[in-house]
Amino acid sequence: MRILSVGEILWDVIGQNEHLGGAPLNFAAHAQKLGHEVYPLSAVGDDARGHRALELIRCLGISTEFIRLLPGKATGTAEVELDLDGKPTFRIVRPAAYDFVELSPGDLQSLCKLDPQWVYFGTLFHTSSTALATTLSLLQGLPSAGRFYDVNLRDDNWNLTAVEQLSSHATVVKLNDWEAECLDATFDVAGEQDSIEGFARRWADRFGPGIVCVTCGELGCSILKDGQFTQVSGFRVEVADTVGAGDAFAAGFVHGLSEGWSAPQIGRFANAAGAVVAGKAGAIPEWNIEEVWTKMEQTDR
Repeated sequence: MRILSVGEILWDVIGQNEHLGGAPLNFAAHAQKLGHEVYPLSAVGDDARGHRALELIRCLGISTEFIRLLPGKATGTAEVELDLDGKPTFRIVRPAAYDFVELSPGDLQSLCKLDPQWVYFGTLFHTSSTALATTLSLLQGLPSAGRFYDVNLRDDNWNLTAVEQLSSHATVVKLNDWEAECLDATFDVAGEQDSIEGFARRWADRFGPGIVCVTCGELGCSILKDGQFTQVSGFRVEVADTVGAGDAFAAGFVHGLSEGWSAPQIGRFANAAGAVVAGKAGAIPEWNIEEVWTKMEQTDR
């Protein structure tokens, strides 16, 4: 299956170490490990970090065909701090090269010829009006592709208008429980903020995605799919850090959809993929699908 992953490529700076990342690239790498053909659409600067990023992306077996190398722009960075539980907070340096991605008519034609079955996108990239316009024109040119919106709110790097606009173009909206609570507060109806299911139904009714998925870390996930609400237990894991775990979950979720699985099957597989990555250091550690099947054999949390 071909997937187009739209958004930021950046270096996560953790202490003295730098790790290549950005949710769309993490997702691409994890989906590639699950056997899919993934094409990132992004940009890096014509600087040392940019050239190093392109080299590492090629080493991951991922195409760089639609990654622009932009002179005079800085490759993206995010300063990451981990708490005692391995959960990250981010300080993202803007503007970055990925803020200046534009599509020419020829670019759009090439992407349409690619004919991806899914387009993945998030929020951070779309705080740039240029980037938002790029993605909306792309989605218009790929009407038959599924659209996976991984919300991924980052402090000072999102706005409600973009979130709502992207949700209205999505087939699937995936977010975590904190993000759901944050966005549920935008429904100005007293007494309605009662449950994850309530939020999922309100979001689906307002913006139209057929699937809304809310993740809850080790507790698992909740899925509203075609009007049916399902809760799926998570897995016990000794956390190394959680950077990239949500992106592995997203890759596992898209994989399950591509296989035509039921919501409980999709959620269980995605939970296991996220748990495998959470148990390893870094956003794109070494792992394979056999580890996911092994994790699924363990007792639910």
